Amino acid sequence: MTILIALFIVGWLAASVIGTQAYFRGEQSKPIHDRNWRSQSFAKLAESITGTEIDYNQRVPAYQMDAYASNNLPN
Repeated sequence: MTILIALFIVGWLAASVIGTQAYFRGEQSKPIHDRNWRSQSFAKLAESITGTEIDYNQRVPAYQMDAYASNNLPN
């Protein structure tokens, strides 16, 4: 019974580590909203978890014009 519980715990930990890596690697490569473009807190967290820096040459803005961007237009 102890072996089964230990195996379950090890499997759960491995799945959570793999899931975290997949999430942050995916977030580092997909389009991003303008207001989050240079989020230093996300960049630090993602770099510490994945061990890779964000390549801003691969990332593109997600939305060219939306409610957030339209509020920033000059009058």
